[in-house]
Amino acid sequence: MRLAIIGCGLIGAKRAAAAAGNEIVVVCDRDPRRAEELAQKARARATTDWREAVAAEADAVIVATTHDQLAAISLGALEAGRHVLVEKPAGRALSEVQAIAEAAKRYRRIVKVGFNHRFHPALQKAREIVDSGALGPLMFIRARYGHGGRVGYEKEWRAQPEISGGGELIDQGSHLIDLSRWFLGDLTVDYAAVPTLFWNMKTDDNCFLALRSDAGQIAWLHASCTEWKNTFSFEIFGRDGKLIIDGLGGSYGLERLTFYRMLPQMGPPETTSFEFPGEDQSWRAEFDDFAAAVREGRRPCGDITDAVANMAIVDEVYRKYRP
Repeated sequence: MRLAIIGCGLIGAKRAAAAAGNEIVVVCDRDPRRAEELAQKARARATTDWREAVAAEADAVIVATTHDQLAAISLGALEAGRHVLVEKPAGRALSEVQAIAEAAKRYRRIVKVGFNHRFHPALQKAREIVDSGALGPLMFIRARYGHGGRVGYEKEWRAQPEISGGGELIDQGSHLIDLSRWFLGDLTVDYAAVPTLFWNMKTDDNCFLALRSDAGQIAWLHASCTEWKNTFSFEIFGRDGKLIIDGLGGSYGLERLTFYRMLPQMGPPETTSFEFPGEDQSWRAEFDDFAAAVREGRRPCGDITDAVANMAIVDEVYRKYRP
């Protein structure tokens, strides 16, 4: 694929590395220094104008900017006839994400949203086990995801709602919502709380969610930027056993999946563990799925439709439960 990458920060650089083997035609950032640095690594042309980037001869555009730019750039890319891989949550508000979905349909282009957690090997293995029926009918999900911020975190763009659209709910909370929907299907809000408990900012630093499927399954979720030791824990409970995914690599610890299979006589379960050391390959796996979806004309895993459903939950929580 020929690619344009808009946003040359940490995530844009990860996306460029994940697309190795494809031609990166142009990279774009409002900071010319960052654009030039990534352009040299990617052997691409650099620009500070996203409109110039989406107009370049490319098959797809990767949008890795702050939340306030995601929707406008994605719409511009679709209007230019490009497929799009846009970082989650794809916009600051439900209306912005819906506009992208409508444009994708109108221009008949694929929009993949950056729900890369689906592509972590432990979660891929968990999905394989669930799909095999080994867990039996699913009952509920319990998940925690958090980090502890850093000095000055309350002054960064994620703490500014006009840029971010919200706080921890729209940030790490979006990943937990998406993963829960991936396993349980569509969910509605039973209860939520989005307090600001520690950081002096106008956005939530914690979110607590109880979501319910049409079948009555529950997702009990907590995302936090007051988690003083970085944590990722995702538990899936079925009638015949449970799965626990711990860690995401790096500062979140070794990625591990443990399968507890309930025995007919109950008592201590049969336990099988899988460990996934090494570098995070989710970014490459996600890009490969996007590229394959473009080639095959199919829906990618985690697309703009999923982002709309995700943002509908975020929007409802902020409207009904924000202090």
